[in-house]
Amino acid sequence: MATQEPSPPSSMESNKPGFPKKILGNKLEDKHLCNCCHNILRRPFQAQCGHRFCSYCFNRTVSNGPQKCSACIKEDIFEDPTSILKQGCAFPDNAVRREVEHLPAACINENCTWKGTIKEYELNHEGKCEFMIISCPSCKEHIRFNEQERHNERECPERTLNCKYCKEPFHFKNIKAHDEICPKYPMICEGCAKKKIPREKYVDHIKFCSKFRTPCRFHVVGCDMSVEKEKIHDHERAYAYEHLNLLLHYIMGMKVSMEGLQPQGLEVAGQKLVELQQSLRELEARVSQLSTTSSGPPVQGAAATSSSSSSSGPPGPPVSAPLPPPPTLAPTLSVSTSFTPLPSSVGAALELQLHSEKTKVAELGRRCTELEVKANTFENVVCVLNREVERFATTMEASNRQHKLDQDKIEALSNKVRQLERTVGLKDLTVAEMEGRLREMSATTFDGVFVWRISDFAKKRQDAIAGRAPAMFSPAFYTSKYGYKMCLRIYLNGDGTGRGSHLSLFFVVMRGQSDALLKWPFNQKVTLMLLDQSNREHIIDAFRPDVTSSSFQRPVSEMNIASGCPLFCPLSKLDGKNSYIRDDTIFIKAIVDLTGL
Repeated sequence: MATQEPSPPSSMESNKPGFPKKILGNKLEDKHLCNCCHNILRRPFQAQCGHRFCSYCFNRTVSNGPQKCSACIKEDIFEDPTSILKQGCAFPDNAVRREVEHLPAACINENCTWKGTIKEYELNHEGKCEFMIISCPSCKEHIRFNEQERHNERECPERTLNCKYCKEPFHFKNIKAHDEICPKYPMICEGCAKKKIPREKYVDHIKFCSKFRTPCRFHVVGCDMSVEKEKIHDHERAYAYEHLNLLLHYIMGMKVSMEGLQPQGLEVAGQKLVELQQSLRELEARVSQLSTTSSGPPVQGAAATSSSSSSSGPPGPPVSAPLPPPPTLAPTLSVSTSFTPLPSSVGAALELQLHSEKTKVAELGRRCTELEVKANTFENVVCVLNREVERFATTMEASNRQHKLDQDKIEALSNKVRQLERTVGLKDLTVAEMEGRLREMSATTFDGVFVWRISDFAKKRQDAIAGRAPAMFSPAFYTSKYGYKMCLRIYLNGDGTGRGSHLSLFFVVMRGQSDALLKWPFNQKVTLMLLDQSNREHIIDAFRPDVTSSSFQRPVSEMNIASGCPLFCPLSKLDGKNSYIRDDTIFIKAIVDLTGL
């Protein structure tokens, strides 16, 4: 066995192990298998011992130094040094490589129908199959290769998106939460319905929006309605009765609260007033007692003192009678003590105390008067509100009666309108039906010759190509007034064997009112023509009916199965400049031979 220095493997050779066994389309032979990875050989190398390895597998095996050949050991043919694998001891086996590359292969991915050779598989299909299952690098989900772009853009939960409003990048799972706080997120005004208002400017907008709904000014007394700013005055006028009623209840509640507090305050004030009056009577009694004492005979002690004083010295000036001490202190005076006049400050103090008590009494009287005035005021307000409520109740009752009458009138008018609409609808249907019959009659011929004008040819052909309207029926025509009823059916993109390449034209026998008088099966020669609008070369096809076909028997339904020419006219003749299409219109002509009728 000749040995030669191996050529260095390419990057493709050194990076991939063998091909998977499942791709092979026929029976697998052992000589085509790698003795390391046990897959189909990829760039096979043959060692000195005769065993074959993939280039990748051999280089990986000897990368850590010389190794014993596991195949030799398994087959019990190990020889030293022939069975030692090392760098430079193997050469590319191009003969086996060519055999492997020409083996039939099929893609192992589900739903993939690719077939070819292993060489074609390696060059054109491996790693490129649209049905190959790969792992998403972000979310690790297994997806098909042809779905990778859609997955990365629309489905991957870990994909990064830019907020379409503020252009900030966010993870997909956080983008919805960001929408709730995005300052550029477009808001819709609930009042004027203006759209695309950035959230950061929404507050400024609603401050000046006349359509924005704001709470009624009477919400503090219970009105829970929200009204557009420009209609707040209309609302207050329309709901004046309700507002007064709410205000009445609010004031009545305040009155009840004040009445709950007023008796207690008046009772306290009355007690203080009684106490002050009692103190005032005591003070007046003491003043009277003092006046009586100063004008009567002096007590014994006082006389003795006076006589002794007059005998011991010249008489002094007359002394004014001082205020006596309080009555509770009189018994404590000793009879043997000489009388000492009370100072004048005691009387002044009593006068001051009396004046203070009178001031308090006056203040309490004034407060009682204010409470009475407030109570009277509230009673007057309540009376006025009661009268307003009664007046509004009367007005509301009259409005309700009038509203009920108006509703009855509206209901009656609505019923009449619905009845008229139904009548008009029936009339419209009748008119549409009559117009259709009129158009059909205007296009109908009774001599077996019919010319069908088809306008908007380009649009109708595109509809046929797209499958929206593949076929069209012509109006009916007759061989005579009481003769056969017929029509034409055309496929602008072909039908059957002519689909996509020819214009197909068919003849249809229809059920008529005079069929019982006619001879069946239909056996008249039919000529179909596509008219050259320059009158030079018409496209003509003719046929005589097959009397055994159900298409020409007496119709049992609205029309029989169409019969005609699926290859009537090649579509290539209608492309480009031609004389069959003028002003986007073609003309189809049908001639029924009337011989024998």
